[in-house]
Amino acid sequence: MQSDCSTCMYYSYDEEYGDYICDADMDEDEFYRFLSDRHVQCPFYRNGDEYMVVRRQM
Repeated sequence: MQSDCSTCMYYSYDEEYGDYICDADMDEDEFYRFLSDRHVQCPFYRNGDEYMVVRRQM
């Protein structure tokens, strides 16, 4: 399981904040655990590469 936010489908630009944010539905405990432990991989990570399926079919 990866945890590179830049390739995650939940990592999107928020115009109100003027920065990228995580749109994954986490509660406060999950978010704290994710930020405080550097060894935990994000359980919400989903590859945002839309062309991944197409490359597999070729």
